Amino acid sequence: MKKVATRFAPSPTGALHIGGVRTALFNWLYSKNQKGNFYLRIEDTDKERSKEKYKDQIIQSLKWLGINHDGEEYIQSKKISDHIKVANELLKNGYAYKCYCSNEEIEEQKKRAKQKKIPYVYDRKWRNKDEKEAPKDIKPVLRFKSKIEGTSLLKDLVQGNVEIENNSIEDFIILRNDCTPTYNLSVSVDDHQMNITHVIRGDDHKINTFKQIQIYEAMKWELPSFAHIPLIHTIEGKKLSKRDQASTLDDYSKIGIMPDALRNYLLRLGWSFKDKEIFTLEESIKYFNLEGIGKSPSKLDMSRILSINEHYIKNMDENDLFSQLVNYCQTFMNEIDRKKKEKIKNSLGILKNKAKTLEDIYNNCKYIVNDKVIFNKEDLALIDAKAKKIISEFHTEFKKINEINRENLEPIIQNLIKSNETNFKGVGQPLRIALTGSKFGPGIYDIIISLGKDDVEKRLTDKAISQN
Repeated sequence: MKKVATRFAPSPTGALHIGGVRTALFNWLYSKNQKGNFYLRIEDTDKERSKEKYKDQIIQSLKWLGINHDGEEYIQSKKISDHIKVANELLKNGYAYKCYCSNEEIEEQKKRAKQKKIPYVYDRKWRNKDEKEAPKDIKPVLRFKSKIEGTSLLKDLVQGNVEIENNSIEDFIILRNDCTPTYNLSVSVDDHQMNITHVIRGDDHKINTFKQIQIYEAMKWELPSFAHIPLIHTIEGKKLSKRDQASTLDDYSKIGIMPDALRNYLLRLGWSFKDKEIFTLEESIKYFNLEGIGKSPSKLDMSRILSINEHYIKNMDENDLFSQLVNYCQTFMNEIDRKKKEKIKNSLGILKNKAKTLEDIYNNCKYIVNDKVIFNKEDLALIDAKAKKIISEFHTEFKKINEINRENLEPIIQNLIKSNETNFKGVGQPLRIALTGSKFGPGIYDIIISLGKDDVEKRLTDKAISQN
């Protein structure tokens, strides 16, 4: 029995789409579950749109998610001569023919099909014509001689048996008139040469699969197994496109969605195992199978992604969480100095409270990160004469304590509540505004403890408060 081999074959023409990421994940998980290999093939034959930066971004994105390919990247453009060789072999063996139709003729055929409101199918004009009739001024394309009778059956590992009429597949082009190979030819040759055993991809490729099967059969190659995954839709039920917000991996890493959480979400997007929701990486590999993939499109639900991310934030080891937060800040925010990092690490338990993303944690710790308090103007307006008096009295008492802990702070706060005939909010809110710039944030004891004595004293004497 052949060793299982899967592949992910993106084109480096833009940022990696979330649908592509899920396809890569399913291929990777299936190969690892079957003790097989997972390959990355860069389909870069579109020279105008393919960019090295996109190739690098694809590789880094997959690594970020924990998807590592086996061996070197397979670069499609380096194999063009092999594709052309197979095309010529198909021509020699009677499975392809030269088509001399001009662009004008093809456009006219398309126009007539549009007027009749029917799909355009090439009329096979040159399928049985003698090349002696060929015009001298037209460079031919090479078309595959598709089957025109009977039906073809695809035994899809996800969709089940799919049958089509053979005459619905046109004689598709395999070599353009500049001798460059087309998608269906290149993919078939590459998959054969790479010994791919399972082609797992979006179900928008089903018609391509029928074309590629015919190439395999004509070349007498062993067919791989095919599995077509339903596409990802928006929450409104429309096909997700690159123009949609949160459609690329970068959209998620920028707001602080963690790789484990996103991988867990994508695993469950169209696949299920019993009623289990949260999977470790090891569990994902252990339980993944093609039988668990549904047949209907899945809807991308941002609220669910945030919910899973929040679960990971709450439950993961705090050292790992801190490490991810530091990396996130270095990449998307500002570098944090060592002293502040230590304060953030010691306060992570409170800073991660109610946070759904790393960005939320960063926003929660801004009062530690910023040297100077940045006041919300509306909140600063709440600092009236009574609030200033409370801040001043707290400062006087605070200077007397050496060790900052809840036990030492509580009596000071309680005395201020009593002497100023107010409640906990009446004391806590002015102090929170003075120390963080906002009436929203962690509890006042947590803020004071996380900042430390020097920072608290410095902030309580901020001129912005006294001049307000």
